[in-house]
Amino acid sequence: MNTLELSEQEVIRRNSLKELQALGIDPFPAAEYKVNVYSDEILENFDPEANNYQEVVLAGRIMSRRIMGKASFIELQDANGRIQVYISRDDICPDEDKTLYNTVFKKLLDIGDFIGVKGYVFKTKVGETSVHTSELTVLSKSLRPLPIVKEKDGKVYDAFTDPEMRYRQRYVDLVVNPKVKDTFIKRSQIINSMRELFNSKGYLEVETPILQAIPGGASARPFETHHNALDIPLYMRIANELYLKRLIVGGFDGVYEFAKDFRNEGMDRTHNPEFTVMEIYVAYKDYNWMMDFTEEMIEKVALDLHGKTKLGLGDKEIDFKRPFKRISMTDSIKHFTGFDITGKSVEELRGFCKELNIDVDETFGKGKLIDEIFGEKCEGQYIQPTFITDYPVEMSPLCKKHRENPELTERFELMVNGKEVCNAYSELNDPIDQLERFQEQLKLGADGDDEAMFIDMDFVRALEYGMPPTSGMGIGIDRLTMLMTDSHSIQDVLFFPQMRPEKKAVVDGDEKFVDLGISKEWVEVIRKAGYQTVAAIKGEKATKFHQEICGINKKNKMGLTNPSQDEVAGWLA
Repeated sequence: MNTLELSEQEVIRRNSLKELQALGIDPFPAAEYKVNVYSDEILENFDPEANNYQEVVLAGRIMSRRIMGKASFIELQDANGRIQVYISRDDICPDEDKTLYNTVFKKLLDIGDFIGVKGYVFKTKVGETSVHTSELTVLSKSLRPLPIVKEKDGKVYDAFTDPEMRYRQRYVDLVVNPKVKDTFIKRSQIINSMRELFNSKGYLEVETPILQAIPGGASARPFETHHNALDIPLYMRIANELYLKRLIVGGFDGVYEFAKDFRNEGMDRTHNPEFTVMEIYVAYKDYNWMMDFTEEMIEKVALDLHGKTKLGLGDKEIDFKRPFKRISMTDSIKHFTGFDITGKSVEELRGFCKELNIDVDETFGKGKLIDEIFGEKCEGQYIQPTFITDYPVEMSPLCKKHRENPELTERFELMVNGKEVCNAYSELNDPIDQLERFQEQLKLGADGDDEAMFIDMDFVRALEYGMPPTSGMGIGIDRLTMLMTDSHSIQDVLFFPQMRPEKKAVVDGDEKFVDLGISKEWVEVIRKAGYQTVAAIKGEKATKFHQEICGINKKNKMGLTNPSQDEVAGWLA
């Protein structure tokens, strides 16, 4: 890398790297460094009277430094938190050679570098638990400076808050914003809590294909790819439902999967094209049983995560204590709009949408029109956990018809804070009915609905072998994590959310600068000053520009002969 492309701090750190190597110190050692304790354990359990933690080994990043002559303090951040470390010259350099302290520690190490320390724990005069270092080891040199987040009297200054930077450089976000790391720890705990419940009931965790010949199990636009060896198109799965139900056909009583699904659709605060869902299918159950089971699961997650069921979400309090409220979709729409969707035709529904100023496409069938009405007028009203039940049959091509009303299906969705969290059915296990529903979806696709389902004839064949009465449920892990951690964007609960490529700065070729009479050597200096286009330098004053580039020449010891101010004025003319 050309050093002129680097910031001043990056140049200094690379020079420090070379000096460490010249001293015989490997800035990136390969050997295991055996840590025996973490910062949080020491801070919670150290007792000066018991004189415990007298032989500790920690490793982590330097996050702050106070150099005070022969002794210094640093703040070391490990995987579990931060702790103060006291470093004395004569302790880490007991012999006459004081290079490790005077040169390596004081001059060549920086904030962000990884070190290992051995020593004992003590209390400082002001009562702060600290590690007194007897041995220091360089573990990794940081070549880029971390953003410095300052805190004083409980107020944070210069925080790393720009969402574009935080999501794109999550590795930096995790280092400097401790709450971010806590969110992802909680995400893992949510999954573990659910898995613990499923396993306790004897359900089997499985894996199903991500690349599928037919993208089924949901109404969504898929990502398409091509398999070279088979010379066939394949799709990234939009749901894992149909494969899991094949396993119920095969004889399993209960199966579940935490799956990555992919939908080639829009992105917003609650949608990402790659997302995580958990789907579970249990034989001999119906959607009423699954509502009870879902309540048990959600309440357990809240208790395992927070020790209580009432959680703050912005300015609201959500209570996840079961039982949850239940209301049919028909009654919900009637309640919020005064319109009864029962028995209404496509034309009547489309006309009602126009009355409500709901924007709908002419390709929308009955199911999508009802979905739009509910989404616009009802969904956002449900803040406390509420099951919306008994969806119209046109909205649910994989769901069993309602046992009392064939125009409806035995389906529910759980709404919390105005958003859908999970979706569940009494699963359709009639292969003849299933094929007819798929064919209806095919007609919708022919009419222009690019989210209509494909026909999966192998799944129909599986049903023809017989599937017992079954209930299935899918829950979005990303949205559940948002709820349980009071996060306001799905990007806050994804380590690496999908983003547009970074914008590349416009850079003129060297020849454009040379055409102005600038030598190639000085083009490099001008770029170092931050000017990447001819247009950028044209707006500068000759005196200021002359001082700037001559200063860079001197600071970087480049040895170039400085141009005159008149010569520079000629470049800018």
